[in-house]
Amino acid sequence: MDKLKMHTPDLIDDNISKIALQFPNCITESRSKDGSIKKSIDFDLLRQELSDSIVEGPKERYQLNWPGKREALLAANAPIAKTLRPCRDESVNFDTTENLFIEGDNLDALKLLQENYLGKVKMIYIDPPYNTGKDFIYSDNFTESAEEYLLESEQKDEEGNHLIANTESNGRFHSDWLSMMYSRLKLAKNLLKDDGAIFISIDDNEVHNLRKICDEIFGITNFIAEFVWKRRVSSAMADNNVSSDQDYVICYQKGQLEGFTGNEKDFKKYSNPDNDPRGPWIPDNLTVGMTASMRPNQAYNLVDPSTGSIYPYNPNRVWAFIPKSMEKMIAEGRVIFPEDISRRPMQKRFKNELKSTHNPFSTLMSDKVGLNTEATRQIQQVLGGNIFDYSKPLSLLTVLIPQVCNGDDLILDFFAGSSVTAQAVMQLNAEDKGNRKFVMVQLPEECDEKSEAFKAGYETIAEISKERIRRAGAKIKDENPDATDLDIGFRVLKVDSSNMADVYYSPDAMRQDLIAAMTDNIKAGRSEEDLLFQVLLDWGVDLSLPIKKEIVAGLDVFFVDENSLAACFANNGEITEDFCKELAEYKPLRIVFRDSGFKGDSVKINVEQIFKLMSPHTEVKTI
Repeated sequence: MDKLKMHTPDLIDDNISKIALQFPNCITESRSKDGSIKKSIDFDLLRQELSDSIVEGPKERYQLNWPGKREALLAANAPIAKTLRPCRDESVNFDTTENLFIEGDNLDALKLLQENYLGKVKMIYIDPPYNTGKDFIYSDNFTESAEEYLLESEQKDEEGNHLIANTESNGRFHSDWLSMMYSRLKLAKNLLKDDGAIFISIDDNEVHNLRKICDEIFGITNFIAEFVWKRRVSSAMADNNVSSDQDYVICYQKGQLEGFTGNEKDFKKYSNPDNDPRGPWIPDNLTVGMTASMRPNQAYNLVDPSTGSIYPYNPNRVWAFIPKSMEKMIAEGRVIFPEDISRRPMQKRFKNELKSTHNPFSTLMSDKVGLNTEATRQIQQVLGGNIFDYSKPLSLLTVLIPQVCNGDDLILDFFAGSSVTAQAVMQLNAEDKGNRKFVMVQLPEECDEKSEAFKAGYETIAEISKERIRRAGAKIKDENPDATDLDIGFRVLKVDSSNMADVYYSPDAMRQDLIAAMTDNIKAGRSEEDLLFQVLLDWGVDLSLPIKKEIVAGLDVFFVDENSLAACFANNGEITEDFCKELAEYKPLRIVFRDSGFKGDSVKINVEQIFKLMSPHTEVKTI
């Protein structure tokens, strides 16, 4: 019976496997530091295979480099032995909601989600630190070996802080920020659907560098637009008497975005005063901006066949159609002749003949998107004070999300801040009866003791973020009493060290007598629900699926999404063959047991045979 690996995927191994599919002759073996044999790439052979297109080592090429870039890539690819622990007390509608709030370092969170949400996210929106010289950025540690990183990756500085100040006096001012963004964006791309898109808020300080790393990660041909958002009115305290009033939102697609929805056209002026069977219409110009010398075949006098009135052409702006086409237009009743001969004939534009009901979405964000002052006011309305600085206005998200998302898509924000993205998702669902889902990720960054947030009882930014979702959800529910299916809940999951003892990952490093003395692979203080969520992570199962606990033959069994997965973490030899026969009747797709739940190897072997006979399609594993 196989064991689950209980750590995040090794993306380097995944990349080697992908290359092996195309170039199997380039795969070789090498020894790792511990002496074990592992797959490697023969780069000389690979260069030979790609000799017509590869860029050779020392040759100059156009790219963005900075100190620490390779280490940032290593950080993105390296596996970690961590988990997500559920927290029911801080959640809302834990058992039924499809929304997630993940508390912890977003680099860890993105790694943990790699298998569960691979290719499932339709839209990512993030509002990362702008690197203004006053920001705090994540303190990523790139100096550990892969083995140390796997077991000890806590991503803190020497004083135990997750965030460090990135001031302009720092010699790696831009490099540190780029490394932070690079590793996270590399991982985030994997989560996007093929027709998904990412939106990133940024200002003048790093927009040029951000564009370059996104060109590299997402591909320069997948750049969609750089939207400009007016965030404030002109400031009297402007440097050089120039007020920088805008921020940017850059957008890249994964590769197959169908296009933006656009802005719905205004149909208020359409009417049908003459009861035309073709429906509502508006009068439109019947001329084009061409001169008679440019379009001589469109320079002619137009005659109203009903009255004989003649309308001469304008030599500076001729008719839009040649005579033959105009005759057809008149015969079809598409030309409106005015009673006043001094006025110009018009044409009917029918609503049902429009190629599109929407106008293109402008890169200049419309007045529908409010200023920063709107964001401040919304924080005050929801949380009752100036609890959080630098949030984005709700309207920015309620305008962007419908451009790429349908009614049941998944939206991810891994720099959640005050979780304005979550509020926008719930608001849009209330308005159009959609079922969009969100995943928020926020570090439990401590609030300054002098801040309004701390005085109001919030110890961390994550607490502010969760409370905003709670209050905003309740408010939206109250304002939409008919929206009975509206999901205003969220499951709180917290990044933590693995539930598994160190021996689970490196049994060869422990003395055999110590291993024999151990009765369980599980750390003390971890609950069965903790174990369940690490199993879901390991097996790549959606973390928002419904979970119920039933008693089968006297033992607790978790069922995820009915029979997608069953889990029994009974301990001390409680798992019997009779119990497994009853459990096999449920025919789950997957089932996991606690290794210490079996009395011995013989019982474990018999249990495996029971499932092969009674439920042959069930995948059986242990932890």
